[in-house]
Amino acid sequence: MTLPRMQPGDGVAWITGASSGIGEAVALELALRGWTVAITARRLDQLEEIARRADGLPGRIVAHAGDVTDPGAMKAVIETIESVHGPIALAFLNAGIAPDSNGLLDIEAFERTIAVNLVGAARGLAAVLDCMAPRRRGHIALNASIAGYGGLPGASAYGVSKAAAIHLCETLKFDCDRRGIRLQLVNPGWVDTPLTRRKDVPMPFIMSPQEAARRIADGFEQAGFEVSFPRRLSWLMKAINLLPYPAYFWLIGKAARRSGTKAI
Repeated sequence: MTLPRMQPGDGVAWITGASSGIGEAVALELALRGWTVAITARRLDQLEEIARRADGLPGRIVAHAGDVTDPGAMKAVIETIESVHGPIALAFLNAGIAPDSNGLLDIEAFERTIAVNLVGAARGLAAVLDCMAPRRRGHIALNASIAGYGGLPGASAYGVSKAAAIHLCETLKFDCDRRGIRLQLVNPGWVDTPLTRRKDVPMPFIMSPQEAARRIADGFEQAGFEVSFPRRLSWLMKAINLLPYPAYFWLIGKAARRSGTKAI
């Protein structure tokens, strides 16, 4: 189903997890393309600094603090944004973490990761759907990861959260289509952000947040369900996940041993 593509004149863009990394870069890219962008994260001072950096761009950035792990925060943030700046036409649910893990299965890290990457995303998704559904128009993009395509060594928390986010987006697309809401999935590879700089693992085809933001914003303007990059890595990972399990485990295990990978 082809749904209308949202333009800056249709309303506001809203981005969660926008205080650094991909969220920050996408906010600036959308402001460059003429959007009014409402950005959300826990630290208001960081958001306000990003908003100041948009001075002189065709669009603008406005800061609204909020924590995706707070059950009532997303609804309150959306109500404030829409009452002050107008309807949200485009939402990019980007907030995510990848904490270091201890042991085979660090349950504390697992629960924190699921709380932000999956439950937090679902809270934002539910709240913005409640606003868009009566209007029967809007565009929502959920940021997952290539790491969600299949099991990877050391990614028990992060990979599970992103795999579940992919599944959630795929599942909801059918109902969103019927309600005139465009739902889109963003699956990046390695991007040079504060999150990835803490990881001591090989990062093939890593790209700058600015280049990632351009690809994401370009994807928003196209008709596809999935925005995934770099293509060399995403296509390779998709192909590997078509293999029978014995071949898959052998290939991923061999690659992990050669690179010395311990955690994603």
